[in-house]
Amino acid sequence: MNHPPVIAIVGPTASGKSSMSMRIARAAKQHGKTIELISMDSALVYRGMDIGTAKPSSAEMDEVIHHGINIKEPETPYSAAKFAKDAEQWISNIHDRGNIPMIVGGTMLYWRALAHGLSDMPPASPEIRTAIEKKADQLGWAAIHQELMQVDPTTAIRLDANDTQRVQRALEIFLISGKPMSNWISAEPKDSGRYSENTSLQFRLISIEPSDRGILHQRIAERFDIMMQQGFLEEMRLLRQNPQLTPELPSMRAVGYRQAWEYLDEKISLKEFQEQSIAATRQLAKRQLTWLRGIADREVFDPLNPLDMAQCEQVCLAHYQII
Repeated sequence: MNHPPVIAIVGPTASGKSSMSMRIARAAKQHGKTIELISMDSALVYRGMDIGTAKPSSAEMDEVIHHGINIKEPETPYSAAKFAKDAEQWISNIHDRGNIPMIVGGTMLYWRALAHGLSDMPPASPEIRTAIEKKADQLGWAAIHQELMQVDPTTAIRLDANDTQRVQRALEIFLISGKPMSNWISAEPKDSGRYSENTSLQFRLISIEPSDRGILHQRIAERFDIMMQQGFLEEMRLLRQNPQLTPELPSMRAVGYRQAWEYLDEKISLKEFQEQSIAATRQLAKRQLTWLRGIADREVFDPLNPLDMAQCEQVCLAHYQII
């Protein structure tokens, strides 16, 4: 049976992707159709990381089936390649049930893996990573960023010096291969936003992008305040009771969690924790927008415009022939 392309609702953090996906799923249910959501978020996969990731509530997950949430313990890394494999299986299973799959999330590396596969970049080297971290402890991450600037200025300019995970990975790739990360990326296929090069799957990319960056920043700050009121630090203290967790794990390098770890280690003040978490989230949103603007054929809707959001809902429902 031929199925319509799978819609992927993407956008920067705090743009309203999740609320739009729930809105569409609820509207579909009113027409007797069932949409199952596939989370494309590298932090939502981990159990116990609920508040700091703005994870959908239990009520929302009871109302609409979600895949890709709470599938791993935070000490167990999850990769883009694994997401691509899992997502293909989830989509197949959803179709087999006679339901409608829809992807929602902002981890664009997961999107690349699903739609195009990953490049042949060298795998991680624990030895080189440890060496970079030791140097960073001695000289600071700004010095590591400067070192990256010498060997891969294209990537270094794109990355903030405080984005330690990506700075480390970019320098690691150069030290392993002698080839800048930017050269690896330039050799990859351009993203059309439409087709998977690995499977017969087709996609339609719906991008939720606020027209006013200042309002997006305000939303990010407000959401962080809500997370704090909901007990984000208490959640982090509970996570740290797990002896298998370290600050180097991908789960603990997620935005907000990395800063919370440093605060609880008394390396930064409460004010610094709050300011750095919000700044890191803004940087994440900027990277997501930069990535999205490089994708051809994406369809952009403004969450700050109610008419645009109504049109987005109608477009998605019509795409799946629900209306």
